[in-house]
Amino acid sequence: MNFHYDVIVVGAGHAGCEAAAAAARLGAHTLLVTHDMNKIAQMSCNPAVGGIAKGQIVREIDALGGHMGRIIDATAIQMRMLNRSKGPAMWSPRAQADRNRFSALWRHTLEHTPRLDMWQDAVTSLLIDTDPQGTHTLRGIATATGARFTAARVVLTNGTFLNGLMHIGRVQMPGGRVAEPASHGITEQLAALGFETARMKTGTPVRIDGRSVDWSLAAEQPDEEDFHRFSYGPAPEQPLRRRACHTVYTNEATHEVLRRGLPDSPLYNGQIKSIGPRYCPSIETKIVTFADKTEHQLFLEPEGQDTTEYYLNGFSSSLPMDIQIEALQTIPALRNVQIYRPGYAIEYDFFDPTQLRHTLETRLVPGLFFAGQINGTTGYEEAAGQGLIAGANAALQALGREPLTLRRDQAYIGVLIDDLVSKGVDEPYRMFTSRAEYRILLRQDNADERLTPLAHAIGLADDERMQRLNAKLALRDAIVDMAATLSVRAADVNPVLETLGESPLQQGVKLQSVVMRPRVAIADLLPAVAPLRELVESIPADRRDEIVESAEILIKYDGYIRREQMAADRLRRLEDVRLADKIDYAAITALSTEARQKLLRHRPDTLGQASRIPGVSPADVNVLLILLNKGT
Repeated sequence: MNFHYDVIVVGAGHAGCEAAAAAARLGAHTLLVTHDMNKIAQMSCNPAVGGIAKGQIVREIDALGGHMGRIIDATAIQMRMLNRSKGPAMWSPRAQADRNRFSALWRHTLEHTPRLDMWQDAVTSLLIDTDPQGTHTLRGIATATGARFTAARVVLTNGTFLNGLMHIGRVQMPGGRVAEPASHGITEQLAALGFETARMKTGTPVRIDGRSVDWSLAAEQPDEEDFHRFSYGPAPEQPLRRRACHTVYTNEATHEVLRRGLPDSPLYNGQIKSIGPRYCPSIETKIVTFADKTEHQLFLEPEGQDTTEYYLNGFSSSLPMDIQIEALQTIPALRNVQIYRPGYAIEYDFFDPTQLRHTLETRLVPGLFFAGQINGTTGYEEAAGQGLIAGANAALQALGREPLTLRRDQAYIGVLIDDLVSKGVDEPYRMFTSRAEYRILLRQDNADERLTPLAHAIGLADDERMQRLNAKLALRDAIVDMAATLSVRAADVNPVLETLGESPLQQGVKLQSVVMRPRVAIADLLPAVAPLRELVESIPADRRDEIVESAEILIKYDGYIRREQMAADRLRRLEDVRLADKIDYAAITALSTEARQKLLRHRPDTLGQASRIPGVSPADVNVLLILLNKGT
């Protein structure tokens, strides 16, 4: 039995799994500690991965060599591409998962990862020495069974378990999830060392027995049978049977029952005082905030390929159990509803993420990293992205190598981490496409192009991933080059344009100008343009659609992509201006008072990071530029 490791990861949720796998993949001897090895990568809330902006994060995780994308592809029971009516910068994949198979495949993956051990136990404290000067040295962890594991790098991914408290009406139960104990001691220990901590709230809906639903009164939302997946690797050999989701609506009778329960709602009777998500409100919050609305859409989402259990998306609630059931029974499709368990709210501790570096290492305790909901975020995808970066940096530090950080123009994960570290959170943080300044650069289709070379260079992505990327780029560029150089005759393509409602050509033009038309797809032109058809048909069938789509995006949006890249390049110069860690901002009187206070607190590493701190104005940035002799 080993008791000393290079890296220890605490918690086996989505952040912990990616953290442990990344650390081990880089060569660090890693230990993953979890309460229950049968609930690894548990989908605590909805049985889905991806969604608007979240889908981009999962594709980035895959491009970096992570596992979430591959595992959701193998366990998906429905797949959709959201925002297809908008431009490709907004397209976001989302998949329903078989909850149990998702968890089981994650466990299988971790159990077969070299240099990764697992231990089932509760971590009760960190082993930290403090010298007379107040410098903290991390030594490892202690557990409830009395075990002590030593490591100079520890990644905390505690999710909702730190002093977790669940609410159903006026009933309160300690726990991190239903039937799982809370974690006590770590918050108090870190607070004593000077960490700032607070409470957040999240919620989860009722689970429904599908046999009690009148499906004739629910609208079906079928699977999209197309080529899109999350992983850039090979498609699963044996994909699961696809299942449909369904939609139903609340009504005024539903709202009347919910209003009757408000006096017993923890959200409205003072029982819950913590911060909750604004963008994903409970059903009781919806009827109060949107009192004029007569209905709200709900989604019945299957929890697996074979189970009758359904997740009622849109009906998060902490109302009393009898109120939840009575309200559901006012919905025609659910008039005879049977439930497996009610919805509940959960409060938990988190730590102010401005106490972190961009590597996700804490500033107060070297070698201690935070990832996931402990940083004030919500969502499996946000957690997994942080976990991969934290685990990788813990391993790189242990191996004496340079850290891994991602820029805002490089990845949604870079936007996520920079937002947390530079701005902090005042509600559970969720990624949206609107948070990224460079959405055209950070598309879901090109995450491999953006990130796999970086991951391969440091050992996160293997040779096979890099070879697949190189093959993809060569074939895609061949299509783009052909479009730029091949002339097509009006007589050949005009019948296609007429069918699509596009104006005809008067003479021959370059193929590129035809593809750039909004309603024209490369697939439409294959029968009319023989050289293009031959090239596309030479691409392996399992990758053809992906590569053609990538080429088409580059052709249609070339001008937008170039313009946004130029803007990113101009602003990146601020990221190259390093700020010394010991600058005495309090003594720089030319800075505003608020800027001095914020800079002293955040201690940004670069001028770019400083410019994004709330309260630091462009004038303050110019002062720093002048003092650093960089000019404006």
